[in-house]
Amino acid sequence: MRMRSSPFRYGLAAAMLLAVAPASAQTLQEALAQAYNNNPTLLAARAQLRAVDENVPQALAGWRPTVVIGGSYGATDVRNTGQGGVVSRIDRSPASVTGTVTQPIFRGGRTVAQTRQAENQVLAQRARLFATEQQILSDGVNAYIGVIQNAELLRLNINNEQVLGRQLQATNERFRVGEITRTDVAQAESRLAGARSSRTQAEGNLQIARATYQRVVGEPPGRLTNPQPLQVPVRSAGDAQAAAIANNPNVVAALFNAASARDAVDVQISTLLPQVSATAQAFRQDNSQLRGTRQTGGQATLNLNVPLYQGGAEHALVRQARQTAQQAISQVDEARRAVAQQAAQSWEQLRSARATVESVRSQIRAAEIALDGVQREAIVGSRTTLDVLNAEQELLNARTSLVNALSTVVTGSYNLAASVGRLTAQDLGLPVELYDMRQYYNAVRDRWVGIGDYSVAAVRR
Repeated sequence: MRMRSSPFRYGLAAAMLLAVAPASAQTLQEALAQAYNNNPTLLAARAQLRAVDENVPQALAGWRPTVVIGGSYGATDVRNTGQGGVVSRIDRSPASVTGTVTQPIFRGGRTVAQTRQAENQVLAQRARLFATEQQILSDGVNAYIGVIQNAELLRLNINNEQVLGRQLQATNERFRVGEITRTDVAQAESRLAGARSSRTQAEGNLQIARATYQRVVGEPPGRLTNPQPLQVPVRSAGDAQAAAIANNPNVVAALFNAASARDAVDVQISTLLPQVSATAQAFRQDNSQLRGTRQTGGQATLNLNVPLYQGGAEHALVRQARQTAQQAISQVDEARRAVAQQAAQSWEQLRSARATVESVRSQIRAAEIALDGVQREAIVGSRTTLDVLNAEQELLNARTSLVNALSTVVTGSYNLAASVGRLTAQDLGLPVELYDMRQYYNAVRDRWVGIGDYSVAAVRR
C-alpha cells in the first residue's frame, strides 16, 4: 500500500517558507528519489546485503564434491658401490600425478544447519537494508523541510529587521519633536541590533540546512515546493504500536537474527556427530623405481569418522551458541519495546504539533490585533515605544512558532510512517526503479564456479 500526502488544513502552503514555486521547482518526491538512487550510505548497505547473500552458496558448498589434482616431478641420481669398487648408477626422473574426488555424504547435519543459518542471515540483512532505506528517506525529508523552514525563518527575521528599522526612524522623528525621550530611542536601537543578530544567525542556519540537504540528496537545493504531511494508516497510538511491532524492519531483523542464532547451535552440535564421505582417487607414477617404469591405478573408499573426545572445545562451543541464541531472543523483545515506544512517541508528537498549529494560528490573529491597537494607542501617547516593540516581538515569536509547528507536522507524519515500517520508496510511490534485493541472491545461490562481480544482476526492477 502506498502512503499518501493528505490535504493540509493547517495552511502549510499559505504560511510556510517560499512563494508558490514554478513548475520546474523540485518536489519532495523528486528529492527523495534522488537520495534513494544516489545516497552513498544506502548504496553501501546494498553492497553489504550482496556480501551476505554469498553466505548461502558458501553453505551449500557442503553438499558438493571437492576435486584436487596433485603432481610432482624430480630428479634422482643414485650410485651404489659394490665389492671390488664396482659402481652402479641409477639415474631417473620420477613423476606422479594424482586426482582425488571427495564427496561429503553426511556431516552431522552441518550443511543443513549452515544453509538455514545463511538464509536467515540474508533475510535479516534485507530487513536492515529496509531500515537503512527508511533512515535515508527520513533524513531526506528532514533536510528538505529544514531548508524550507530555515528559509522562511530567515524571511521573517529580514522582515522584522526592516520593520524595526522603520520603527527606529519613526522613533527618532518623534524624539526630535520632543514627543518621546532618549530612552525610547535606545530601546528601538537595542531591538534593531538584536534583530540584526537574529537575521545573521538565521542566514547561518539556512546555509547549514543547505549543506545537510546536499549531503543527503547529493546536490544543492534549488527552488523547493511546500510538501504536505503523509496520511499514515493508523488511527491511534495503539494502532501505531501494533503496526510497529509487526512491520518495523528492526523487529524483523531481530527475529531473523534469533532464528540464525538457533541454527548456529545445530552447526556446533554437528561437530560431535559422525561424518561420512566417499573418496575416489586415480594416480599415475612414472620412473618411481627404475627408469622407464610406470604405475597407474585408482581406488575408491567410503570413510567414516566418529568423534569420541576432542578435548572438550566442541562442547563449549555448543554451550556458547545456546547462550548467544538466548541473547538474540531477548534482543527481539527489546526491539519490540523500542519500536512500540518510538511509535507512541511519534504519534503523540504529531498530534501535539497539529494542536500547536491551531493554537499558534489563533495566537497570531490575536497578536496582529494587539499590535495594531498598541500602535494606534502609541500615536495618541497612551502606549510607549517599548509597548510597541514588545507587541511586534510577540507577533514575530508567534509566526516563528507557526513555521516550526508546521515543519514538525510534516516531519512528524514521516517519522510516524518510519516507526510503523512504511517509509520506503515503494510505500511512498517514489518515481524510481525499485532495487531488487532478490536478484543478486538468485544469481549466485546455486552457482558452482565463477569469481566475477555479479552485482550487475542486482539491477533495479
